[in-house]
Amino acid sequence: MSMTPKERVRAVLNHQVPDRVPIVLGVSNATGIKMKPYREIKEIEGIDAPDESIYDWPELGTAKVDEKTLQRLHVDVRGVLDLEPEAIRQKNKNRPPGSPYIDSWRTGQVKTEQGEWTIGPPPLRNADTIEALDNYPWPDPDDPTRYAHIEAEVQRLVEEDQYAIMGIPWLLFPFERAMAIQGMDQFLLNLAMKPDFSRALLEKLTDLCKRIMGHFLEKSGPYLDMIKIGDDLGTQESLLISPKMYRDILKPCHADLIAFIKERTDAKVFFHTDGDVFNLIEDFIEIGVDVLNPIQTSAGKMSDLEGLRDRFGGRIVFCGAIDTHRILPMGTPEEVGDEVKRVIQILGRDGGYMLSGVHTIMNDVPGENVLAMVDAVEKYGYYPLS
Repeated sequence: MSMTPKERVRAVLNHQVPDRVPIVLGVSNATGIKMKPYREIKEIEGIDAPDESIYDWPELGTAKVDEKTLQRLHVDVRGVLDLEPEAIRQKNKNRPPGSPYIDSWRTGQVKTEQGEWTIGPPPLRNADTIEALDNYPWPDPDDPTRYAHIEAEVQRLVEEDQYAIMGIPWLLFPFERAMAIQGMDQFLLNLAMKPDFSRALLEKLTDLCKRIMGHFLEKSGPYLDMIKIGDDLGTQESLLISPKMYRDILKPCHADLIAFIKERTDAKVFFHTDGDVFNLIEDFIEIGVDVLNPIQTSAGKMSDLEGLRDRFGGRIVFCGAIDTHRILPMGTPEEVGDEVKRVIQILGRDGGYMLSGVHTIMNDVPGENVLAMVDAVEKYGYYPLS
């Protein structure tokens, strides 16, 4: 029996078998599409839609995918995002061309070459005292211009009653935010050498995250199917911090944030974390993570899809796993289709899997390969799996 996209996603979130594997693509900063492949998809399909940017933030380089393209990609989810405060948006729109983009956290992007931007200098790099944290000009989480649009967008999707709805507050992740504010190398050093300061910074960021999340959920909570959070914790071969350090310092922040969310919505927690995080998955399940993304198959033990499925299947939903390191950028459309079939037959067995690329579809991925990926789901992703 055919399901609506919303029914399909909800079935998987409840560890039931849907009619086909759901697709989550182009709806968040973690499942997004960069502008170059987005333009190629539109050109191939003859879709006339403007080049708009996710979060109204062109420097990120990630597309706000139009509705017609989302339908062509068979995407089963629609995203609802917050925004930077209006004053920050206007300041950046009116700044001199090519000058740094500075967000409400005093971090941002700097231009490296035409059309290319990278992470800007960390504003708290030299800080290592509680006094420095007390004196820092933190963003105002109560600014209503962050959230003014959310209720209307949610109500539109509720009235359409077709797609699962994902709430996507921007980068509400204490570990990642701490690295942006201090620089990765400096914050990791502080974690080891100055744990009291690092703990205080993470707790401060967690508190701000909760306040922003609270406002977001006031506008959307009863209607969401998923709420996206996350922290990039892994590398290609291991973790950025030891499991012990995670459990001692960061896990309590994640647990606090997830408990806060679950008190305010029935939405499933969609947790994004790159790299080889195999050794933390049990911890994620323990603190209430419902969906794990992006299943970076090029990274260490995350390549063992059978092992992931056998050990954690039925207790957490997998989302992602289509390789953006080699298969999507360098494979032929036929190779992309074969990989989609392989992943679906392993992770999609008995439900429990939603298809996406491993993180954002980058500019080195041909548009035709994105289409090959989603069309392979239409070919191989219906239950019972062939």
